[in-house]
Amino acid sequence: MQNQPIEQLKRAILHDPRDPGQHYELGNLLLNQGLADDAIVSYRTALKLAPGHPQILLQLGNAYSALGQYQHAVTYFQQSVRADASDIAAHYNLGNALRELGQPEQAAISYRNALRLNSRDADTHNNLGNVLREAGRLDEAIACYQEALRLNPALHHARAHLLHQRQHICDWQELADEVTEIRRLVREEPAAQISPFAFLSLPGTTAAEQRRCAENWVANRYTRLIEDGKRLDYRFSKAAKPKLRIGYLSGDFRLHPLAFLATELFELHDRAQFEIHAYSYGVDDQTPTRKRLEAAFDHFADIRPMSLHEAAKHIYDDGIDILVDLTGFTQTSRTGILALRPAPIQVNWLGFPGTMGAPFADYLISDNFITPPDQAHHYSEQLVRMPDTYQPNDRLRPVAATLTRTEYGLPESGFVFCCFNQTFKITPQLFDIWMNLLRKTAKSVLWLLDCNIWAQENLRKAAQARNVDPSRLIFAPRVPVEQHLARQKLADLFLDTLPYNAHTTTSDALWVGLPVVTCAGETFAARVAGSLLRAAGMPELVTGTLQDYESQALHLATHSEALHSIRTRLEQTRGTMPLFDTERFARQLERAYLSMWQRWIA
Repeated sequence: MQNQPIEQLKRAILHDPRDPGQHYELGNLLLNQGLADDAIVSYRTALKLAPGHPQILLQLGNAYSALGQYQHAVTYFQQSVRADASDIAAHYNLGNALRELGQPEQAAISYRNALRLNSRDADTHNNLGNVLREAGRLDEAIACYQEALRLNPALHHARAHLLHQRQHICDWQELADEVTEIRRLVREEPAAQISPFAFLSLPGTTAAEQRRCAENWVANRYTRLIEDGKRLDYRFSKAAKPKLRIGYLSGDFRLHPLAFLATELFELHDRAQFEIHAYSYGVDDQTPTRKRLEAAFDHFADIRPMSLHEAAKHIYDDGIDILVDLTGFTQTSRTGILALRPAPIQVNWLGFPGTMGAPFADYLISDNFITPPDQAHHYSEQLVRMPDTYQPNDRLRPVAATLTRTEYGLPESGFVFCCFNQTFKITPQLFDIWMNLLRKTAKSVLWLLDCNIWAQENLRKAAQARNVDPSRLIFAPRVPVEQHLARQKLADLFLDTLPYNAHTTTSDALWVGLPVVTCAGETFAARVAGSLLRAAGMPELVTGTLQDYESQALHLATHSEALHSIRTRLEQTRGTMPLFDTERFARQLERAYLSMWQRWIA
C-alpha cells in the first residue's frame, strides 16, 4: 500500500522541484518510515538547493546513523555544528556517532558542548556517563548517571548503568535496594531498557527474569530491524552443497579472551566439510593474535565500515548457511545484523552467557550442566548441548616463564587465595566468605585483579570492616596475557564468583594447574565454571551452596595433601582431559552444525 503523505509530497515536488523545503520534508517522511537510503537522496537534493543548511546537514547525519554508517554521519554532524553551533541536537548526535566509532574522548567533548547549551537534559548526562565509563573514568561516569537520574528518575537505563558501575568499583552501599528495583522494572516495565549483560551479574536474578530482560531489550531495540528483515525477505536454497558455509560474527577478533578460547578451533575445522568465514566489526589491533585469527579462516571480512544492512547483504551474498554470533548483548554488539536474517540458521554462542530472547537467534550452544533439560523453558533458542562443555580452548596460547612470589608482590610463605575475575563479579556475600577464609588461615592473602583504583580502595575498606588487615589484599596489575597465565601458577587456590562465574578465567587457571572452587547457581552465567571443572575431571570442586563452597575452600587451604593431589592430577591429565581437547571439541561442534542443517532441510 502506498504511503499517502509521501506520494502527495512527491507530486508537489514534480510541480516545484527547486523548493529545498519539500525535498527536506520528503526526506523526513522517508526516514520516519525506516527508508534511510531513500531519505538520503532527498536530503542531498535539498542540500544542493540550500548549501550549508544546518538542519539538512543534521538530518543527513541522522539518516547515515540509522544505516550504521557512522563515519559519514560524523562528517555531516560536524558540518551541521559548524553551520549552527547553538543546535543541541547536532552536538548530541555527533557524540552518539563518535561513540559508535569507538572514540569516547571525542564523544565526551560533544556531549559536554550539548550540556553547555542545556544542562538539564538527562539523556545527555547518561550518554556522557557511557563514554566516560568506556574511557575508564568510572567516578565521573557514576556522577553523570546520578545527575541523569536526579533530572529524570524514570530514565531506567541510567539506573542500570549506575548500579553496574558501582559494582565495578565495589560500592555495595545501595546494592540490595537497587537490585530489587531493577528486577521490578524488568518484570513490570518492559520499556525500561535494562541492559541484559548488566542484569546477568545482579545477585538474585533468576533465569526466567534474565529471559524477560533479554526479550524486553529485543522489543525495544530491534523491532524495526526485524521488520526490515521481513521486508528484505532473503531466500535460502535447500539444494545439496559440497560444503556448509559457517560464518562467525564478532567484534573481538583481536587480543581478547575470545581469541584465547576459539582461535585453534577455527584452525581445526574440517575443510572437507566446511568453509569458514569471519565477519569482524572490531578494531584491528595489529597484534600477532589478530594476524593468527585472520589466517585461521578461509575468508576474513572486515565489516566495520559497513552499515547493518550492508553487512547483512554481504553475509547473504556469501551464501552463509549458519551464522554464529560470538558477541551477543555485550559491548560493541552488532547483533542487529542477525535481526535482518541474512542466514537461514543463526546461533548465539560464547560471547553472551544467556538467552538473547530473540526470534532471530535459532540456537544457543550450551551443555547439559549449564542448561539442564528442566531449564530449557528459560531460553528462547533451541538448546544445543555439547557432550563435554560448551567452551573450546586454544592450547597454543603462550605462557611466559614464572617469576618468584616476591617479584609479584606476594609473601614467600603462606597460602595464596586468588580471584582474577573482574571486580563487578564480586558481591558482598562472596566477600564475607573470602574474609572468613582469611581469618581462619593464618598468614594467608587474597590476590585480586587490579581493575580500578576505586575498587581497590573500597575492597580494602570492606576488609577492614570485616576485621581483616587490608594489607592481606594484594592487587595484580594488568600485564600481557602470557605473563598473566604464568603468574597464576604461584597462587594456591582460585575462588570463583557467583552469580557470574569465571568463564575464560577458569580455563586459564586450570590450564596452568591452578585449582578452582566454584558454587553453581541457577543461571547460565552461574554454571559455566562448574561445566569447565567437570570437563577437566574435577567435579568435586563444584559445590551447590555457598556454605559448601566455603567448606571446600577451607579444607583445601588447611589440608595440603588434598590440594597437592588435585594439582598433580591437573598437571598429569591436562593433555587428555576433554576441556583441553580442541580437536574433540571441533568434531562435536561440527556434528552440531550438521544436525542444525539437516533439521532445517527437513
